[in-house]
Amino acid sequence: MNRLLLLYFLLFIYTFSSAQTDSINKKRVILLGSSELTLTTGSLIALNSVWYKDYPKSKFHFYNDNKNWLQMDKVGHAYTAYQISAAQKDIWMWTKVKPKTAAIIGASSAWTYQFILEMLDGQSAEWGFSNGDLLSNTLGTGLFLGQELAFNEQKIRFRMGYKASPYAAIRPEVLGSNWNERFLKDYNAQSYWVGIRPALFLPENSKFPKWLEIDFGYSIDARIEGNNEYYFNPINTKTYISKREYALSFDIDWEYLPIKNKTLKKIVKPLNAIKIPFPALYWQGNVCYFGFF
Repeated sequence: MNRLLLLYFLLFIYTFSSAQTDSINKKRVILLGSSELTLTTGSLIALNSVWYKDYPKSKFHFYNDNKNWLQMDKVGHAYTAYQISAAQKDIWMWTKVKPKTAAIIGASSAWTYQFILEMLDGQSAEWGFSNGDLLSNTLGTGLFLGQELAFNEQKIRFRMGYKASPYAAIRPEVLGSNWNERFLKDYNAQSYWVGIRPALFLPENSKFPKWLEIDFGYSIDARIEGNNEYYFNPINTKTYISKREYALSFDIDWEYLPIKNKTLKKIVKPLNAIKIPFPALYWQGNVCYFGFF
């Protein structure tokens, strides 16, 4: 654990020292840097003692879970990495570093933190170091950082949606026994969306709303056991067959709404992390239907 924390400190310091830091507020850098290192250390120690202590330790090993949950957990890893990177970038802008510098620091710290979590998994007999998770984390941070370096903005948004599913009641010990657990564990209730604004492809003087976005979504249905397509419920003697779902919907890019109040604009910006409920067109195998998400 101590070696993992040392790794985080070294990577964090290297990333910051190698980035361009012209006209920064050094007092804010010291305050924010020390605060983040303290909070990160505390969270990792707490996680190590509260979560991993309940499971036996083992030698470092790998675990291939790429087929589990129809890859919804992998998409979730990418989404988390993307959102942490974006949040960290906004936080580091407070120190007056350049936007690209803040983006590099944000993406690097997000990726390193998740890498340490994977290392902890690798030392737990219950799980193992997942190359699939590592790849997903890298894709998430890469999606954010690549756009910041290339465009100085996020032209492609990555969002998460949630609506309660009936499947958690079948296996509450796995999919969650209350709302908080189900939000994290029930992949049938989650959906992930990649969105882009049509206005990007239109002339600047176009009257088409710059805030309107088209979203492409992915979700799953009836996946009650992680690595099995079929699940037999002995209580109602029903067999559940899991399926992938794809969707097309609309959303709002809150950053491009014509809001003049700067404070209000900052308040609504985090809403870009979630999927606003809109009518959606779903494909589930050969079935196509309209829903609301």
